[in-house]
Amino acid sequence: MPSYAQDAPHSHVAVTGTAPAPFVASTAKPFSQLMDDAMAVMDHDMRAAPMNGSPEHDFVSMMIPHHMGAVNMAKALLLSSEDPELRNLAQAIITEQENEIRVMQAWQKRFVAQPAHTQH
Repeated sequence: MPSYAQDAPHSHVAVTGTAPAPFVASTAKPFSQLMDDAMAVMDHDMRAAPMNGSPEHDFVSMMIPHHMGAVNMAKALLLSSEDPELRNLAQAIITEQENEIRVMQAWQKRFVAQPAHTQH
């Protein structure tokens, strides 16, 4: 069983500057700005994700903001498009990604609750 004790908790990459404002899907901004905003939040949050050397932990820590980025982009599309096929796809992305985020958050809670010697 691998040991992660030597890996101190850290972020994936050093995050510099201030965090972007939280994403808000709004018709007050053009679609391109909404996409830029969603990407900025996702990129920042993925880079700030706490890492501990456990592949499972680190995967989940980065995938949650990645999935939130997809949700935010889908919300932006719903505000900007009338195409029924893409609107259905965007709604499906929101539903599935939010469900997967809940699954990953539940896993994180179980992982944190485990004694250190059983985490891997």
